[in-house]
Amino acid sequence: MLTSVAESAARLTGSVMDSVSGLQLLGLLCIVYIVFSAAKLFYRRREQINALADFPGPKPHWLYGHAVEKEENLLNFIYETSKQYRYACPLWSGPFMSSLFTTHPEYAKVVFGSSEPKDNVVYQWIVPWIGKGLLVLSGQKWFQHRRMLTPAFHYDVLKPYVRVVADSVNIMLDKWEKHFTMNESLDIYPDVSLMSLDSIMKCAFSCNSNCQIKSDNPYIKAVYALTALTRFRVRCFPYHNSLIFHLSPHGFKFRKACSLAHAHTGKVIQQRKEILKDEKELEKIQQKRYLDFLDILLFARDEDGKGLSDKDICAEVDTFMFEGHDTTSSGISWILYCMAMYPEHQTKCREEIQEILAGRNTLEWSDLSKLTYTTMVIKECLRLYPPVPGVGRVTTKRMTFPDGRSVPAGSRIGVSIYSIHRQPDIWEDPEVFDPLRFSPERSANRHSYAFIPFAAGGRNCIGQQFAMNEMKVATALTLARFELAPDLAKPPIKIPQLVLRSKNGIHLKLKVINTVKA
Repeated sequence: MLTSVAESAARLTGSVMDSVSGLQLLGLLCIVYIVFSAAKLFYRRREQINALADFPGPKPHWLYGHAVEKEENLLNFIYETSKQYRYACPLWSGPFMSSLFTTHPEYAKVVFGSSEPKDNVVYQWIVPWIGKGLLVLSGQKWFQHRRMLTPAFHYDVLKPYVRVVADSVNIMLDKWEKHFTMNESLDIYPDVSLMSLDSIMKCAFSCNSNCQIKSDNPYIKAVYALTALTRFRVRCFPYHNSLIFHLSPHGFKFRKACSLAHAHTGKVIQQRKEILKDEKELEKIQQKRYLDFLDILLFARDEDGKGLSDKDICAEVDTFMFEGHDTTSSGISWILYCMAMYPEHQTKCREEIQEILAGRNTLEWSDLSKLTYTTMVIKECLRLYPPVPGVGRVTTKRMTFPDGRSVPAGSRIGVSIYSIHRQPDIWEDPEVFDPLRFSPERSANRHSYAFIPFAAGGRNCIGQQFAMNEMKVATALTLARFELAPDLAKPPIKIPQLVLRSKNGIHLKLKVINTVKA
């Protein structure tokens, strides 16, 4: 009996000792992993410091780097820093991640002239939504898609879109005319965003979503949710970790909205493909008033006659929805803000617009080229408030700049478009609003990379002409019907998210000056 008890006790003791040894081993392995990871991070930090040794810059905080700057101060921080450290300087996002921010056209020319891929540190968070389309692709597949999509933005395709966009703009203006007066202040950004989304839906799918009137469209709700959640993730540092975001309530909402958006896009693609199988229906599509973006994607073929896969088509459509909606909304909103801030230029634009419209309430393709002064004003707005204030690249090989300084492969390069547009050695009195900067005589000798609101080089924005046309139409029709004034009690606070936005909205006062009739 005693022997049995002793044996049981011995076995129990041995089991406990084995468990303790196992826990100790696990704990030791965890410690080794943590130490190894920390050593790897510090080694990587040392590599980055050495790589950027030729580029002096402001001293970073030991933990936060330069991220201590609030987002509403970040643009001006980079701009002010560029005055002291010309051409480029390193900025740190925390203790282990740095980027060389270029702030001069000469450096931008080198970056945009290369074929280096985009820095997807932020874009990777929207890949679950937009897939791997032109925005995030690189290498041969990017080149193939770019070549296949280029016909979608030919001027013959864009011509009928002018009337489509004008119809959407007039819906927005009708709402404003009905509900607001000069004594009221309106945050125009939400309505401009809806108008832009309405236009994109028509141009991408030939779909009249009616989203400016009714807000119950599930796909529209999904697009807004995905855009808002992505912006929130950019601002919320813990959500930069994919696991934390995935397990969070916001991550759940993001995945749910993704599923809904993908289901809608996939359904539309399959329905259109079925239609195109019928030769009679195909003939109708080819003869209808305009080809939409989806038609062109389905007709697209490479040099071997091979079309895009359903997955690739879905990615390009979702990318077009994302880029064409958010960036254009930003551009139009800031343009109307500038018109309100500078009434003398607003008046000159209105006189030009009214002469072209001659009583009409819509614009035609041929009208756009006549908006000479208005186009200069729009460009000056884009200079001061570029919709995308900065872009990034990651080097795959050593990149050398005109002054002889260089960075090795694996370096992150940021191009601060916002700062380049305000460089005093490129732009005389850069903070002054002067549309005549873009007159032919003053533009002739300007550096080709001094004005880059749509980026530049081989990876410039493929839809820039579409965006410019939409901005011209929205600006012209708005000024034809309204006098704009700023709400001085609510000045916008610029924040650089995926696009240039205002933290507190863009508030304007509106006064109906004329109701034109068709």
